[in-house]
Amino acid sequence: MTAKDGDGWALCSLGHQHWGLYGAAGLLTVHHTLDGMPYVLMQKRSWWSHHGGTWGLPGGARDSHEDAIAGALREAREEAALDSELVRVRGLYVDDHGGWSFQTVIAEAEGLLDASPANGESADMRWVAADEVPARELHPGFAESWPRIRPALSPVVVVLDMANIIGARAEHGWWKDRAGAANRLLNELVPLCEQGIGEMPEGVPALTRWFPRMVAVLEGAATGAADSGPVTGDLTVVAAGGSGDDAIVEAVRDMRPWETTLVVTADRGLRERVTALGAVVAGPRWLLKQL
Repeated sequence: MTAKDGDGWALCSLGHQHWGLYGAAGLLTVHHTLDGMPYVLMQKRSWWSHHGGTWGLPGGARDSHEDAIAGALREAREEAALDSELVRVRGLYVDDHGGWSFQTVIAEAEGLLDASPANGESADMRWVAADEVPARELHPGFAESWPRIRPALSPVVVVLDMANIIGARAEHGWWKDRAGAANRLLNELVPLCEQGIGEMPEGVPALTRWFPRMVAVLEGAATGAADSGPVTGDLTVVAAGGSGDDAIVEAVRDMRPWETTLVVTADRGLRERVTALGAVVAGPRWLLKQL
């Protein structure tokens, strides 16, 4: 396992040649401006490269020891001098050609990050409004994937009605130690944040895998878990001072306009309140199936 051991041509089951012995990956960095328009960081390929002069994503062949995320972040650093610490991975789209795949890693940036050609593979790096992307001369592979990726540029935030989920789980004796039951569930959510979610409910754009931000709302006796619960950048624990339902509604109201909010609850009244605010809803069974 050495650096660049993935360089080379591979043949897919359709009989097409692709660069990358172990597949390839690219980074689609997205920033939403205050008006809600997503801007994506695009690369113009050098004239001498495969499909030179076209626009696509910084990316390339994965090494044998890399997953798609590691490969995409490395390629973005090598080709665009992009600091991976300034982006947060939110989704993964796999374009499978049969025996070879290109994996698009969607990452969120808080601003229009500085990026410029960092090696000979890039002729230009530029932030482009999503609505203007189709007007450019696109790399054929990116052009084919773009209509599927475009609806998924908005990050997903999952708001969890913890009391309802724990009750649906029906763990033996949970009502005697609500804080303990909440803490156990929180610990199971950490790897889910890291590994991502492959099956989203209707209303969330389809991707191969989502890496959503999660907001877990605790109420009553369960709020004690907020002090001893796990700490991870993508899992926020909110201890409701009063009604848990009211805290969830407030969390939905606080979401940024371009975020897709998914509320997990079976409570009919709460579902009506959050859908009125534009949220998507799913029952606890959907979440428990992911654990």
